[in-house]
Amino acid sequence: MPVAVDFNFPGATAEQYDAAIKAIGHGAPGTPHVGGALFHWAAVTSDGVRVVDVWESREQFERFSQEKIVPAATQAGLPAPEIQFFDVHNYFVAG
Repeated sequence: MPVAVDFNFPGATAEQYDAAIKAIGHGAPGTPHVGGALFHWAAVTSDGVRVVDVWESREQFERFSQEKIVPAATQAGLPAPEIQFFDVHNYFVAG
C-alpha cells in the first residue's frame, strides 16, 4: 500500500536540504527517482523545511531512508525531522 511520509525539519535551511539531495544523488527538479518513491516535493516554510514523499510501501521508504536519507541528512547538518506517516487512499501522476 502506498504511504505518504511528511517530514518537518524545524530550523533547517534550503541550502541544507539541497546538500542532502545532492549527497543522495538526485538530479535536477523533475528528474526520475529510484528506490520506490512515487513523488517528492519540498518547500521552505516559516520555521524550516517541509518535505512530503509518496512511496510504493513503507518498507521501501524505511530501506531507502536508512541507506541514503539518514546519512545524507546527517552529512548536510539537517536537524532531526518530525515525521508523520499516512496510508494513501489515492494519488495522481502526470502523463
